[in-house]
Amino acid sequence: MYDIFIKTHFAGAHHLRDYPGDCEKPHGHNWKIRVTVRASEVDELGMGIDFKILKKVVKHAVDNLDHQDLNTLPAFQDRNPSSEHIAEYLFRELAPELSADRYSLYSVEVWETDTSGLIYYGPDAAN
Repeated sequence: MYDIFIKTHFAGAHHLRDYPGDCEKPHGHNWKIRVTVRASEVDELGMGIDFKILKKVVKHAVDNLDHQDLNTLPAFQDRNPSSEHIAEYLFRELAPELSADRYSLYSVEVWETDTSGLIYYGPDAAN
């Protein structure tokens, strides 16, 4: 198995509806994102997935979030744009394009700050 990943980032504003504290007020973050594709084998060039393809697909999805008020986006109209929901959103957006015979999207990691983050493995991940 090969875990191939890229790191990227985006800046955005959000607030957490009904949160009992400061995060209920509008504020911003510079989120860091790490997307990992797991490949069972490499191609004839020795790659699990071409970094160029991975970067292009991820950039398109992340660009939809960059410099936005996340609460106003359709994906977050009815749910808080928490780091967990951002990771889940990105996973859903990326999974169809990062799936082939030898590889598939494995995880999306979201860092809200330099010291706080999470990893989402998708809805079908084993417990």
